Amino acid sequence: MSSFTSPADLRMLDDYRWLVLAPFEYHVGSFPSSTVISVPAGTVTDLATVPRLLWALFPPHGRYAKAAIVHDYLYDRAIGSKAYADRTFLEAMEVLGVSRFTRMVMYWTVRLFGRGNYRQ
Repeated sequence: MSSFTSPADLRMLDDYRWLVLAPFEYHVGSFPSSTVISVPAGTVTDLATVPRLLWALFPPHGRYAKAAIVHDYLYDRAIGSKAYADRTFLEAMEVLGVSRFTRMVMYWTVRLFGRGNYRQ
């Protein structure tokens, strides 16, 4: 099973943005993996991009926050394809023990509405 290598060490910058203080890695597909996503210190994230109206159900800092950091990193740098970033987000949420219902809602939301810096 895939794996994160360490906890996410974050500092709040303002109400919506966080700074990654220490790098961490996510091994895609299995551990150890030949595909490793390295999130560097200095990465800025909003954790899970959820409309404020839905924060009671899906807060930005939920159990899926670390998966959201990886997803933000992939989207910001357009690493791989959008589909790859979204599948990685889904997999990482499962690794973190996010419920199937929440995983599916969040995955399909990014599949349908997520943009990132990928060419459309």
